[in-house]
Amino acid sequence: MSSTHPEFLWYIPNQVYAGHRGDEAVPDHNSLDTLASHAKALEEHGWQGALIGTGWGRPDTFTVGAALAARTSRFEPLVAIRPGYWQPAQFASAAATLDHLSGGRLRINIVSGQDKLAAYGDSEGDQAHRYARTREFMQLVRKLWTEENVTYKGEHFQVTDSTVVPRIPPREGRRHPRLYFGGASPAAERVAAAEADVQLFWGEPLADVQARIERLRSLARELGREHAPLEFGLRITTVVRETSAQAWADAEAKVAKMAATQGAGWNDHGRTFVAVGQQRLLDLQARGDVLDDNLYTAPGRFGGGGAGTTWLVGSAQEVASSLRKYQALGIRHFILSDTPYLQEIERQGRTLLPLLRG
Repeated sequence: MSSTHPEFLWYIPNQVYAGHRGDEAVPDHNSLDTLASHAKALEEHGWQGALIGTGWGRPDTFTVGAALAARTSRFEPLVAIRPGYWQPAQFASAAATLDHLSGGRLRINIVSGQDKLAAYGDSEGDQAHRYARTREFMQLVRKLWTEENVTYKGEHFQVTDSTVVPRIPPREGRRHPRLYFGGASPAAERVAAAEADVQLFWGEPLADVQARIERLRSLARELGREHAPLEFGLRITTVVRETSAQAWADAEAKVAKMAATQGAGWNDHGRTFVAVGQQRLLDLQARGDVLDDNLYTAPGRFGGGGAGTTWLVGSAQEVASSLRKYQALGIRHFILSDTPYLQEIERQGRTLLPLLRG
């Protein structure tokens, strides 16, 4: 299941409220026509697909992904889902069906961060319990996609004589939809090292990412990983303009607006509970506003959350140079974005992607 060439995806916010992270606040921002226009633009401008965010209080992500797959021919939805919101057998069946109907275009992002669990009847214990459940979920889903008559008796999930149909056929070395995973805590990294296909990082400095890659590879050996080698991805905001001066002027203007509005519309990763990975990004501010060549940490000071916390800023050539340095460390999956989303799909598809694929 390994990738030899880098892959470039975008981000579709999947939000009830308009104006996400500085996007254009139009009334029909989350209509099927609007979201499909983004997916079609991604196809037209050289992107392979897009991450679709999840969380209680957002439109159902799997439904959005299925609708966008039906409206497109090449767009690959990277659908974020949560163990606990889904039972593994029902999810494996739904995903196998969508993968079949879309001709093998489905990707899955497993999310284990905090959510409003009680709102949909879920409950979980401490961090160790949460990640143990996630590991079982990933193990069982993979078994259901690759084996028949599965019987599995874990601490959190059990099935007996379970066969998912339709079966997922191998497609050009892809045995089943890739399982992407995030998380920076020791418990999360052990799950990634053992069970994920792709570990996603947010925008940390190169040396920090290199250290995490080395640690995860060591963990995979220690845990006796049974799957193809773990791959790595980067989810980050990229502020790309015709010149470096214009990119920095626009980035600083965005941060100034965030400061004036207390980050309104930017932080969809709440600060009541700050995950380990999010805290790592926030801690970067103490090391300076700009790290490496052009990693901008100031957005996190004013409400940027997740991939909105740190940005790569510059001309297309400068941002491409930075992304190639991540690629040299072993990053093969890139999920980029900036706002206005639709405008930037075209701009970065036209100016940035050719430099990365050249």
